[in-house]
Amino acid sequence: MTSCRLCGSADLVSVVDLGSTPPCELFLTASQLDEPEVTYPLHLRLCTNCRLAQIPALITPEETFTEYAYFAGFSASWVEHARKFVADALERLKPSFVVEVASNDGYLLQHVVERGVRCLGIEPSANVGQAAKDKGVPTLTEFLTPESGAAVRAEHGPADLVVANNVYAHIPDLIGFTAGLRALVADDGWVSIEVQHLLTLMELNQYDTIYHEHFQYYTVESARRALASGGLSLVDVELLPTHGGSIRLWARPEAAAGAPAERVSDVLAREKAAGLHDLSGYADFAHRVARVRRDLLRFLITAADEGKTVVGYGAPGKGNTLLNHCGIRQDLLAYTVDRNPYKHGRYTPGTRIPIVAPERIAQDRPDYVLVLPWNLREELSAQLSYIHEWGGRLVFPIPHLEVV
Repeated sequence: MTSCRLCGSADLVSVVDLGSTPPCELFLTASQLDEPEVTYPLHLRLCTNCRLAQIPALITPEETFTEYAYFAGFSASWVEHARKFVADALERLKPSFVVEVASNDGYLLQHVVERGVRCLGIEPSANVGQAAKDKGVPTLTEFLTPESGAAVRAEHGPADLVVANNVYAHIPDLIGFTAGLRALVADDGWVSIEVQHLLTLMELNQYDTIYHEHFQYYTVESARRALASGGLSLVDVELLPTHGGSIRLWARPEAAAGAPAERVSDVLAREKAAGLHDLSGYADFAHRVARVRRDLLRFLITAADEGKTVVGYGAPGKGNTLLNHCGIRQDLLAYTVDRNPYKHGRYTPGTRIPIVAPERIAQDRPDYVLVLPWNLREELSAQLSYIHEWGGRLVFPIPHLEVV
């Protein structure tokens, strides 16, 4: 990586190097187990000029998102989060037309449809986009670019509200994507973006959320600069618990923006105090990542030596970063389960751990269940409470090893 994708500076410094891994959502079929896998370096760097944290764009969105393994609707808590957002946004903004970019399986826009508001999803993955259409959500199979944004505006009119949840990190052409958002939104409209907050990633050792689909990692400071590149001004920010700690950025076209809310300066002050507006807050992150790896491996090796059975729960992208970085194979993790039938019978990329249906846990009664989507701790602790009937225990690897 030779230059920053936002400002073009060549002054990039290393934050953490996680080695080389396969793309985290390319789950293997049984017939692919004897075939080679391509791996790519996973090295997070920080631009010292605009302070955007980023990894090289070694894979393309077309490789990952043409057919996608992640269906948002399988997380009950995420669907409820979307429902609450829609209820609040429609009440407060009263939009007549809502567009969601990276609308996935209609997890959010289904609530807009239910309320009788005109909407459109823009989703590049045909398979998950079809799931949205099956729910009655109008969906365009397309990547957002300045050109496609302008075409949607010409055909459907400007959107009063544009939603872009968990996609702003997934775009290597950050400037072009932001221009696409501006093309979609009305001149007096609103853009709402949810993305993981680099502050919590750093503070809580959430290094497994670094993977090839996530090209950049935002503070409010760097997000404000990114939005400005496309003619959007940050006017408010909310701190959210989702994905281990996210920010909801509210932006408007520059002419309609006005002064930013006090919450913007409050979060900027927190980031500055944590050292994220200079280099000091990044200095020991690599050492803390190494500690997470050692602690998890020590636990798994000890469990194996004692004849204990450990299985996984979930097969999220973040889990594959963790499994590959730690070098975990079937001798330490027998299998993992997932609620998404698309993944059943497949294997995790790189580590090749089998993925099966959740019912397998009750059948096998393992001693430990390693929770890979640790960000859904409350939801999954309730779902898995039955393992305590036979003395089973949950294991959370992030922010530090915890057996409960």
